[in-house]
Amino acid sequence: MRTHYCGGVSAADIGNTVTLCGWAHRRRDHGGVIFIDLRDREGMMQVVIDPDTPEAFRLAEDVRSEFVLKIEGLVRPRPAGTENPNMPTGMVELLTKKLEVLNPSLTPPFQIDDDTINENIRLQYRYLDLRREPMQKNLKLRYRVSKLMRDYLDAHGFMEVETPMLTRSTPEGARDYLVPSRVHDGMFYALPQSPQLFKQLLMVSGVDRYFQITKCFRDEDLRADRQPEFTQVDLETSFMGEEAIMNLVEGMIRDMMQKAQDIALPAAFPRMTYAEAMNKYGSDKPDMRVTLEIVDVGDVMKEVAFKVFSGPANDPKGRVAALRIPGGASLSRGEIDGYTEFVKIYGAKGLAYIKVNDVTQLNEAGLQSPIVKNLSAASLAAVIERTGAANGDLIFFGADRAKVVNDALGALRLKIGHEKGHVDGRTW
Repeated sequence: MRTHYCGGVSAADIGNTVTLCGWAHRRRDHGGVIFIDLRDREGMMQVVIDPDTPEAFRLAEDVRSEFVLKIEGLVRPRPAGTENPNMPTGMVELLTKKLEVLNPSLTPPFQIDDDTINENIRLQYRYLDLRREPMQKNLKLRYRVSKLMRDYLDAHGFMEVETPMLTRSTPEGARDYLVPSRVHDGMFYALPQSPQLFKQLLMVSGVDRYFQITKCFRDEDLRADRQPEFTQVDLETSFMGEEAIMNLVEGMIRDMMQKAQDIALPAAFPRMTYAEAMNKYGSDKPDMRVTLEIVDVGDVMKEVAFKVFSGPANDPKGRVAALRIPGGASLSRGEIDGYTEFVKIYGAKGLAYIKVNDVTQLNEAGLQSPIVKNLSAASLAAVIERTGAANGDLIFFGADRAKVVNDALGALRLKIGHEKGHVDGRTW
């Protein structure tokens, strides 16, 4: 039906007759000449309909947003002064010869290029939401990433094998989704949390290198980094050491980011132990763009009078840690209270803090906080030294079981880091 995509027409097509199909993104009537911005998945093209084509002009008068159109016309340069260098097709336009309305549209509930749409409305009209440029870009990017990973793994000898979706329940980290069997009354299939058993079976069978971009299902409550249904790249290899596997996956990520996003990642990724990641960042998947780091201060809190600190400091399973916020002394009490409520989500009972007004005075005159009077000068000096705190900084503390402290301060580190601009600006 068409000869070109709307976004594929260029100056090289000037003088040619082309046929486009797409949605009417916008219609403008300029006193006897009608302009329609025609949109498809590849972009937008300005279409001109003038009275010299009376049938097309008559139809164009009734065209509204999101009408589906088929337009045949002559590609010509835009008149001088009307070019749009911000559009790939901004140097040309289509002079209409024939116009056909393939499908009219009711008035849409929102403009397709409106970035302020309520998410509930977007989900209610998902078919319209998916026409929006950001959503189209997301779909293309996901496809591109999947293809690049497949190409990379294929080049490294991996075979893609599809594994069953209806299987038996296996004891893993979360509950399985169950699907009742019609044939076997009272019996259930389980949706796999991952293809764990199947990929191990493939290794025993001699497949050697397996991969799959697969759906996984976990019947658990929503979290920031987890949802009931998600997609993962699943790999399994035989006769390959730990170092080789890490190098392989690094190479895949580096190749994918370069080709999909034109982002050059380092030749070698930084590596750290699990213990270092948990101690400094409170997470085994730290966001390294955030420059804030957690510092352990438990050893200097064992003898202090403040039981909230000395208790966990003397507990083998406890931890006392500090998080310095450069310039954080300017935070209002309301903001601090907000962060206190935030860490309670992760099991913390509260959030102690010290505002550093004068680093040379290790008392209530230089350090503003309700807890300063309960801490020794030696412990305060150690905290200032380890965190590198300076005048105008703020130090948050976590004191509880190690997991609670890691979860709470790790999440707080990310929240404050991104909200207050404590990031290093890298694109990876």
